[in-house]
Amino acid sequence: MRARLTTLIVATLLMTPAVVCATEQVADLPEHTIMRAAGPIVIDGRIDEPSWGAAAAVGDFVFPWWEAGDKEQTEARLLWDDANLYISFVADDRHISAVHTDRDAPVSQDDCVEIFIMPDTSHIRHYYNFEVNVLGTILDRFQLSEPTGAYTSKLSTATQIDGTLNDDADEDTGFVTEIAIPFDSFVDTAPNVPPKPGDIWRLNLYRIGGKVNAQYSQWSNTGTPQPKYHVPERFGVVHFSADSVATKTGATPTAD
Repeated sequence: MRARLTTLIVATLLMTPAVVCATEQVADLPEHTIMRAAGPIVIDGRIDEPSWGAAAAVGDFVFPWWEAGDKEQTEARLLWDDANLYISFVADDRHISAVHTDRDAPVSQDDCVEIFIMPDTSHIRHYYNFEVNVLGTILDRFQLSEPTGAYTSKLSTATQIDGTLNDDADEDTGFVTEIAIPFDSFVDTAPNVPPKPGDIWRLNLYRIGGKVNAQYSQWSNTGTPQPKYHVPERFGVVHFSADSVATKTGATPTAD
């Protein structure tokens, strides 16, 4: 896979008159500092480790295409260690639905969260997208210029549903999605694997509301008139910190 991606990247650069640089920050893009986890993270959908409790949320998701219905909020957090980038989503959802169970199925038709990541900010069109529905079904892609390309990461994920799946007769509370993406998934594009403290990446976080009340919310507003997530120039900015959440917040992890 690494050789194939490297070939694709080189071919794209040769055919592109100029490489668009994404390092210049736009004033209205959100920024977030990713702290190191203070201890092991178990991907079980419970997000009950002390590190998750100490990590700051990235901020409210926005609803640029809202027309009607409840604006069901999503709370996302990020952590890292030498092996993985960790993402957790806690999503309010009164009607949870999902049907897709095959890898790389169109999970965006279900209740779903998505992470688009650009490790190398000097090449704005080189990024990865990872999508996970509430059943834990994964779709992952590597993008060169337009949504394309077969790509299979070693992403691990777990979900927890507080409600009844695919039953619109009652009201649910929401769901949790916990994700670990190994940094070696980015070895073809990232300047450093794992990142070095102080490294800057670009990414965006998204939510799709499923069959009922599909709100298409996002962390960084893509600024398009219709729902569109593949807008890398609008990805938010994240900074990798050398500090752990325990060091930063004063929290002390407790043993189980």
